[in-house]
Amino acid sequence: MIYSTATVPVNPEGETPLTREQVWKGLERKARDARLFLPAGVCTRCEVTEESDTHFVREATIADEDVREIIVLEPQSKVTFFQAGGPREGAIINELSEDDAGDLQLKFYCYLGLRDKESGGPEEQAEQKQFDSDKGYKAALLSTLRRTREMLADGSL
Repeated sequence: MIYSTATVPVNPEGETPLTREQVWKGLERKARDARLFLPAGVCTRCEVTEESDTHFVREATIADEDVREIIVLEPQSKVTFFQAGGPREGAIINELSEDDAGDLQLKFYCYLGLRDKESGGPEEQAEQKQFDSDKGYKAALLSTLRRTREMLADGSL
């Protein structure tokens, strides 16, 4: 199994401050259309195919892999991406919280396996290494916050 986590401050010194509501709008927008938040060409298709009061289903092509995710929004708090189809199974979570000083934090964590691969095998080990690297999910959190700031500045969020 793959377990990875990263936490970043939402408002580091020198950055335009974001409120919880603004970050939440960015997270919700990213959940609905990852193309707006990932580097150009990484996500080539992203569409909501089903929607209910409790969740929605997103089908996407990310890094040349087709994925189907059931996405649950806990307003102002958490987005959970359940991996319903594609190479991974499990859940990916983005969570907004406050640290002991009351400063807003954005946290990523996941618990995943690779379908049809040996648990703990070389493929999972390679994915674990990628998730934990400087180009992994910490970078994705920082990119999400940067893109949220850009969208607020240009009025598209």
